[in-house]
Amino acid sequence: MPTLTRVFVGLVILAGLSGAAVWSLATFVEPHPREMVIKVPQERLEAK
Repeated sequence: MPTLTRVFVGLVILAGLSGAAVWSLATFVEPHPREMVIKVPQERLEAK
């Protein structure tokens, strides 16, 4: 049983660290929007 408890505590700590990493990225990192240009071939625009 102590081994199962250690595994559970380890998984909880790992989940907490992962959640903290996601939260910090969402809070402190600002995305830089940029213009996107996608070239569409003329054949796709023609009606069939």
